[in-house]
Amino acid sequence: MMKLILKNEITIALLGALLFIPFLGNVHLFDWDEINFAESAREMITTGNYFTVQIDYTTFTEKPPLFFWMQVVSMKIFGINEFAARFPNAVCGIVTLIVLFRIGKKIFNEQFARIWVMIYLGTLLTFFYFKTGIIDPWFNLFIFLAIYYFYLLTNNFSEKKIKFAIYSGLFLGLAVLTKGPVAILITSLCYIVFIIIHKGKFFITWKDFVVILISAFLVCFAWFGIDLIEHGPKFIIEFTQRQIAIFSTSDADHGQPFFYHWWVLLIGCFPASVFFIRGHLVSNGNTAQRALKLWMIILFWVTLLLFSIVKTKIIHYSSLCWFPLTFLAALFVYDYWEKRILKLHIVLKILFSIVGLLLGIVITALPFVLMMKDKWVHLIKDEFARGNLQANVQWNWFDGIGGLLLLAAVINFLISKNNVLKTQLLFASITVCCLLTAVIITPKIEAISQRANIEFFESRQGEDCYVDTYDYKSYAHYFYTKKPPFKNDNTKNIHWLLNGKIDKPVYISAKIQSKQALDTLSQLHFMYEKNGFIFYKRLPEK
Repeated sequence: MMKLILKNEITIALLGALLFIPFLGNVHLFDWDEINFAESAREMITTGNYFTVQIDYTTFTEKPPLFFWMQVVSMKIFGINEFAARFPNAVCGIVTLIVLFRIGKKIFNEQFARIWVMIYLGTLLTFFYFKTGIIDPWFNLFIFLAIYYFYLLTNNFSEKKIKFAIYSGLFLGLAVLTKGPVAILITSLCYIVFIIIHKGKFFITWKDFVVILISAFLVCFAWFGIDLIEHGPKFIIEFTQRQIAIFSTSDADHGQPFFYHWWVLLIGCFPASVFFIRGHLVSNGNTAQRALKLWMIILFWVTLLLFSIVKTKIIHYSSLCWFPLTFLAALFVYDYWEKRILKLHIVLKILFSIVGLLLGIVITALPFVLMMKDKWVHLIKDEFARGNLQANVQWNWFDGIGGLLLLAAVINFLISKNNVLKTQLLFASITVCCLLTAVIITPKIEAISQRANIEFFESRQGEDCYVDTYDYKSYAHYFYTKKPPFKNDNTKNIHWLLNGKIDKPVYISAKIQSKQALDTLSQLHFMYEKNGFIFYKRLPEK
């Protein structure tokens, strides 16, 4: 079955397109990151300034421009909408599957390559990743390719060393242009660990190292260097300060305990995360295969420990771990199918059962729980969350059918004796579960969490007015009002919008907790409340 579906690069690309492209635009972009990045691309189109990254028409120094350029091209083709904002990552998903297949086939064989692709498609977070509009899919792919070519460079493929060095630097430079120099940090740390493991042996010459540096520098200079020449060091200074802040402080309420990403990977990358643990112990293979395994282990633990130490923790920060995690899981499954491994250790089997059954039950039960929200919603103390749950969303028992498929596949894996078939069914069921969840459940979650707010902003499109938020951060009002370039600096000042001498109507979005404070402002007129959000209007004085 898998051999037919994942026959070659063409069938893999078609399967990826079938899974990742449809329904990209059936859900509003999620605040913050998706809307933040789409808005930067939109403002490039609106202003015609494609060289400077902006938010609210002010220089945005947190991210380089490469991903926004991808979104701009997509928006030029498909229009400024959700589909266009997410399309670059759907393409990244297709490219990623082909890359995994080709690397797996080159270093191992077609069977291993198909297994790796199957696992990457059948892992919860990796699937949803390519249906988003965030930066990390391309960023991680570029880092992975930089490290892959570095692996080839250090593995005695001497006849192509210059070529590998150029490619490694090229992809490293592209990663920096996508999200920043943390790509260099991760790659450098991996190489340092590699040297330590090999007792100080470098494996590459200074010539190779210089070629990597020059290649990466030329790519980075294409934007960083020109920006430095034209605008001075402002971007580099502010960008560096921002990266230090992310590493050293808990930013934007994203402080989490040290083991946060460990749990994210265990649950979000099920079942690959369980097989990954056993994959560490796979010892067979030739020199090139064992070397790639070592690099993947190093990449995983360097990334995980680095982002466990970082104070700001967001779920996708550890997403680079998904490449080595699925690789080591593929090692286990490959040996499992070849009967070099006869069964999972009892501890891993228990872990597999707990996580798998828990996920299946949660996805299956979610619609039923929300169908009965009237019986328990009053127990929630957070007024805004209670308001969100008042959204008029129709839940049906079959909305959780993906969870039932997952439950059936987990149980079948535990009781079936056919190692190949039960593993294929397991990952196929998770792929289908993810697709059904994306199509059925995600739009309803979006309706609960933010749709009332988004619809309010959309209703202001084309109106000559000011729109802002009060006491919470959002990028939604920029993108969904299609905010034009402003001529009045006061429009960035919420106090001026609330109390100043305005020249056109002002609309304010706030959360229900702010109602008491806003009601004290006589110049504001309460419009309505919906799903935890409240909306006000202020008219200019005559």
